[in-house]
Amino acid sequence: MGDLRKQKTPALALIIGLVMACASWGQTSDEIAHPDPTEWLSYGRDYQEQRYSPLAQIKTDNVRDLGLAWFMDTDSNRGLEATPLVANGVMYVSGSWSVVYALDAKTGERLWSFDPEVDKAYGKRACCDVVNRGVALYDDKVIFGTLDGRLIALDKANGAIVWSVSTIAGEQGSYSITGAPRAANGLVYIGNGGAEYGVRGFVSAYSVATGELVWRFYTVPGNPELGFENDAMKVAAQTWTGEWWSLGGGGTVWDSIVYDHEFDQVLIGVGNGSPWNRRVRSPEGGDNLYLSSVVALDAVTGEYRWHFQETPGDSWDYTATQHIMLADMEIDGLTRKVLWHAPKNGFFFIIDRASGELISAEPYVKVTWATGYDPVTKRPIETDNADYSQGPQLQWPSPMGGHNWQPMAHHPDTGLVYIPIHEMAYQYADEPAYRVNPGHWNTAVETDQGGFNNALLMEALQARAGQGYLLAWDPVTQSERWRIPLPTIWNGGVLATAGGLVIQGNSAAELAIYDAANGAKLWSFDTQERIVAPPVAYSIDGEQYIAVAVSWGGAVALAGGIPPGPKPERARIMAFKLGGDVSLPPMPEARLLTRPPEPWTQDEQVLDRGRTLYMDFCLPCHGNGVIGNGSVPDLRHLPSGFYEAWDAIVLDGALVKAGMVGFSDVLSPDDSAAIKAYVLTRAQQDWELSQQASWWVATKKWFYDKVAVVLLWLAALAS
Repeated sequence: MGDLRKQKTPALALIIGLVMACASWGQTSDEIAHPDPTEWLSYGRDYQEQRYSPLAQIKTDNVRDLGLAWFMDTDSNRGLEATPLVANGVMYVSGSWSVVYALDAKTGERLWSFDPEVDKAYGKRACCDVVNRGVALYDDKVIFGTLDGRLIALDKANGAIVWSVSTIAGEQGSYSITGAPRAANGLVYIGNGGAEYGVRGFVSAYSVATGELVWRFYTVPGNPELGFENDAMKVAAQTWTGEWWSLGGGGTVWDSIVYDHEFDQVLIGVGNGSPWNRRVRSPEGGDNLYLSSVVALDAVTGEYRWHFQETPGDSWDYTATQHIMLADMEIDGLTRKVLWHAPKNGFFFIIDRASGELISAEPYVKVTWATGYDPVTKRPIETDNADYSQGPQLQWPSPMGGHNWQPMAHHPDTGLVYIPIHEMAYQYADEPAYRVNPGHWNTAVETDQGGFNNALLMEALQARAGQGYLLAWDPVTQSERWRIPLPTIWNGGVLATAGGLVIQGNSAAELAIYDAANGAKLWSFDTQERIVAPPVAYSIDGEQYIAVAVSWGGAVALAGGIPPGPKPERARIMAFKLGGDVSLPPMPEARLLTRPPEPWTQDEQVLDRGRTLYMDFCLPCHGNGVIGNGSVPDLRHLPSGFYEAWDAIVLDGALVKAGMVGFSDVLSPDDSAAIKAYVLTRAQQDWELSQQASWWVATKKWFYDKVAVVLLWLAALAS
C-alpha cells in the first residue's frame, strides 16, 4: 500500500535510524500550545494560529545574505499548498495526491515517503485541485487526510500505517479532503470538501490512538423526516425552506479548524451552500444555518456552544472557511479573548471567543454586496447589488473572496495582521437552465463571465479582472496600514518572524521578504515557479531556516485562465538559510507549438454551445478560455493523437489513470463534438498568435490591455 523509500547504504541507514529514533518522540497538546522556538509543530505553529516565529537570526539587517540551503523534488508537478511541520530535526510535508514526505530538515534528504494511492479518477470530485494542506503531529504519529476521504495515521519513525479510516463511509455524495487536520488532547479533528458536488457538511473527531470515531457534528440539517442529530440541527432546520437536503445543503468544513485550548473548544469555519444560489436550495428564503458561519464546539464531546453567521443566506460562495486566528485584545479597558477572521465576504471580523458576540466587522477589501453590519442586529446591511435574481450583477468580492485559504500572519511587535488579499469582481447571475448533475459541479450560478472572439482581449480581461496584494491590517483600529501590489491574485500564505520580517511567496515565482513595520521589500529569490503555500521558520544546530512548498495550485491556478509561463518538471520543497549557496537546476526548454487541426465546424451556434459546455464541465481543471496552467494539460497544445481520440478520452475515460475521467454520464457525443470544436478554435487562435512577429504581438497586447481596463472600468461604473 505505501511507498516506504529508504536510503540503501549502511552509513545512511544508520544515520537515518538515529534521526528517526529522535523523531519518534511524540508531540503533546502542551508542546503544541507552547512549542519550542526552533520547531513548527502544528498548522499555524501553535494553537493560536498566528503564524509568528520567535526566531530572529534572520533579520532586517542581514536578510540580504539569505540563500537556498536545499531543495527536494516531489513525485508530481501538481500544486502544493501544504504547511511543512518540523519536529526534532525532521520535516513532515504533504504533496499533491495526498502523498506524505519525511525529510531531514537540515539537508532535505528524503527519509521516507508514503503514497496512499488515491484513485486518480477522484480528481474529478475535488473542486479545487488535488492538493493537500498538511499533516498533524501527535504522540508518535503523522496524521493526514486523503483526497478520497480517508484519515490515516503513520508511524513517525518509518511511515508505516498505524491506522486508516474512511471519514465518509455511509455518507452520500462526492466528498474529498484537502485540509490539514488538527490534534489536541488525544483527538484529531478533520472536515471535508464537496459542497459544489451536493454534499452535507460535517466535522469529525477521531481517537489519535485507535482511529475510532468519537463524535461528528453536521453543519447543516438533513431531512427532517429522519429526525435531527441534536438541538443545533433542529434549530438550524427552521432557517431552511423547500427540500434543501435533496441538494446536499453544503456547509463543508474544508479548511479552517482551530483548537482553542483556553476554552477547550474547537472553532470551525463553515463553507458555502449547495448549490451557491440560495433561491434554488432554499426557495422561500431563510438564513440557512450554519452556512458561512464560525461555530464553536466542545472539543471533547462535539456539542454546539455558539455560532456567528457572517453571511446569512449566502448566495455568493462566501465561505467562512478561511484562516481563523486567536488573540487577546483590550477593548473598552478590558482584556477580551477574541478571534480574528478575514473570510471571503470582504469584512474583517473580531468575535468574542467565549460567547460568539460580534465585536467589530469592517471591510478590508472593496465590498459592494453590503455596506456594513448593523450595530444592533449584527447582520450585514445588503445592497441592491447583492440581489441577482432580476438580472446579472457585477459584485466585489468574487467567489475567490477578498481572502481565500492562504493563511495570514500576525506580528506582536507591530500589532499588524498580514493578509494575502484579492480585489476581484464577478458577475453573478442565475444559471439559465439549472439542472442537478450528481457528482459534477453544481452552483446554480452562471459560470460564463462573457466571451470574446478576440483571444488577446479575452486574456487581457482575465489578467486585469483582479489584483493581488499583501495587506497590513491593524485589528485595533480596523484599518489598513499599508499594502503591496502583486502581479495577479492567488499568492502565497504569510509568515511573520521576530527578525522584523514578513515573508510571502507570490504569483511572480518569487519568495519575497518585507520589513514588517513598513512593507519595504528587503529580499527576493527566483523560485522558477509561482507559490501559493505558506512559509515556515525553524532552527537546527543554531541555524535558522525558512522553508516553503513551491508549485502553483488550487482553484485559480487551474480555473483562472492565467498564462503560467515555463514550469519546472516537479513541484519542490525549498529551504533557505544565511549563507545558503545552492542553485536550482536550469528550467526545461519550452516545447515548440505544433499546428493544431482545423476546427471541424465554424458554426457559431455549435461553438457557443461548446463554450457553454466547456465552462460547465471543463473549466475547473483546464482553465477559463482553455488556458491551462501547465500541471494539467493545456487543451490548446495537445499532440494530434489526443484530438483524434477525443471521444474516447472525454466520454469513455481512456485516460482515467492519469486523472481524466469520462463524462458520458452527463455529455452526449454531440456535446463532446461541440466542446472539441470550441477547443480547436481556441487552439487555432493561439497558434496564429504564435506565428506573428513578436513586436506586433506586443503592440496588440498593449492595445487590448488598455481596452480591457476601459471595459472593466465601465462595468464597475455600471454596477
